[in-house]
Amino acid sequence: MRRKLLYESGTVVGFSLLASEVLAAPLEQVQTFMGMVPMYVVLLYGIVVTVYVLFTRLRDKRAAPVNTLFEGYDTIHAVAPDTLVTECVRTMTAAKIGAVIVMDGEKLVGIFTERDALNKVLAAELDPRKTKVSEVMTKDPYCIPPTTSVGDAMHLVTNRRVRHLPVVENGKVLAVVSSGDLTHWLVKDQTGGVRELVDVAARS
Repeated sequence: MRRKLLYESGTVVGFSLLASEVLAAPLEQVQTFMGMVPMYVVLLYGIVVTVYVLFTRLRDKRAAPVNTLFEGYDTIHAVAPDTLVTECVRTMTAAKIGAVIVMDGEKLVGIFTERDALNKVLAAELDPRKTKVSEVMTKDPYCIPPTTSVGDAMHLVTNRRVRHLPVVENGKVLAVVSSGDLTHWLVKDQTGGVRELVDVAARS
């Protein structure tokens, strides 16, 4: 009888210990999770702040005038209307640019781009050594004043499907802004915000 009671008591104690271990495991997990909550809160806060800062910077940069892009730059690659296509291509290749403007004296009469070279010269099987740029240039290109915002310029290159915008003021060409210039300027310095986010995560 006593042996039976001891057996039963031992069984009860064993089940009790097992139950306590089963219940204790989730409790430890909850405590561990609760201990990590402050870290997640800090990390989430860092992400929200960084995204807000990046968005604000991008919005401000889109509102900036395009003349911000070419301050300090005065090189304008221009050719005369009777310049041969081969010479235009050499100029574009040497300067690593995608277009040259065509000037008749002080007047802007056209723009010659890589797309013109492909579609109007090569595809048309014209001899670039005998073809004048005035025959294949894009005449009267769409121009913008220097006060145009970067955001509006991006809208123009997207909707009009052009890659280069001459910037003109009072009939004078100040610069030629490309879609690549606009994109590069918008994303420039944004890596700093991303680096801040990584630092916040690392500190957490």
